[in-house]
Amino acid sequence: MPGNLLKNPNGDEDLEHWELIENGGDQWRTEDMPGDCGHAFNDESVTKYFSTSFEPCIKRQMIDVLAEGYDPENVDIAQPAVTVEDWYCSRTDCGCVYMLTVSLLDEDKEVITEFKLDEVTIDPDCDDCSWKKVSHTFTDYGPGLRFISFEHGGQDTKYWRGWFGVRVTGSSVTIDF
Repeated sequence: MPGNLLKNPNGDEDLEHWELIENGGDQWRTEDMPGDCGHAFNDESVTKYFSTSFEPCIKRQMIDVLAEGYDPENVDIAQPAVTVEDWYCSRTDCGCVYMLTVSLLDEDKEVITEFKLDEVTIDPDCDDCSWKKVSHTFTDYGPGLRFISFEHGGQDTKYWRGWFGVRVTGSSVTIDF
């Protein structure tokens, strides 16, 4: 069984495999670590990140659980833990907003359960803007899991032209049987 079910979690393949829900301002792009006014990442194998702009930038990946090789009966009976991780940071010269929503969906793509992080605003004047991890594990969610929707992004807080918004990388979704 695969480890991380998200494809292109760090931007190594530019924006491949991501559906751009919102692509505002100067749009999504990928940049090399640590970037301007940026921060080193704790894993040297991660060399890129996704950068947002001055209007909302939200991207999504839909994971088809059965297409990934999981047996529907086993999933329904075992209800294996689904663990989600994401990393975000801000530049040291501009504040930003970060958001993350992960939904477990049934075969009709109706929500079974959802994890929605309260919107995070980072102000470099008073907040630590280095890379931070957010994680959540779904358990006991009932039968019917067929898709997982992973959606994240944000923007900057000063409406500056360019890519001053939140940076994201190291995203992962794993199913732990």
